[in-house]
Amino acid sequence: MEKIAAVLIAAHVLGDFVFQPDFIAQNKRQPLVLLLHAAIHALLAWLLLQSWHCWRVPVFVMIAHAAIDLLKQRYPQESLNAFIADQAAHILCLLILAWYLVRNSILPGFPGTGYQAIIEVAGFTSVVRGSGFPVAYVSGKLLRENDLNFDGIPNGGKLIGYFERALIFLFFVIGHPEGIGFLAAAKSILRFEEAKEQKQAEYILIGTLLSFSIAIALSSLTLYAMRL
Repeated sequence: MEKIAAVLIAAHVLGDFVFQPDFIAQNKRQPLVLLLHAAIHALLAWLLLQSWHCWRVPVFVMIAHAAIDLLKQRYPQESLNAFIADQAAHILCLLILAWYLVRNSILPGFPGTGYQAIIEVAGFTSVVRGSGFPVAYVSGKLLRENDLNFDGIPNGGKLIGYFERALIFLFFVIGHPEGIGFLAAAKSILRFEEAKEQKQAEYILIGTLLSFSIAIALSSLTLYAMRL
């Protein structure tokens, strides 16, 4: 069951953070766009699970994903809690689907190939792209509540976050997580001048620690799933 659940979750990660362009994300209130988004998730789950005869998987994923996203539209406020609740609901549905498939002997195990590659790609996506959403929510809230305004390259902080989380994932995959310490030290040196201003220093520290913490947790979870 664990491998089936891991593959279904991997398909969800890719569907939400790779195959969901801005056009879909911003227009899911339109029924056809919502159905397109749900269909992409269903197709990814069917393709990655590689159980071609099992029609229940794409049908369940499409209906469940569309229903959750439709329900989410009733609570339009963008917040960290909303993001977490949305992702938790999707993952819970996929766990139930995996349990149902195994419990009823429809799929006793993962029948396909390339399991580790699927999990590694999805894990990298969740660490680099997926982690960026909660970090952006928290950082944006801090900026608004404290009336902070920093000059810099447009989306510079976002790109730095991508690179630092990619390096964290790489350190875990190659078996050298201690490299994260050198990454943190290098960032501290580069941000030394900015750290002299208390509000700015606290803002950077909160964002960095949150980014690192989520990246480390998801990287560890990815390695666990790869070893199943």
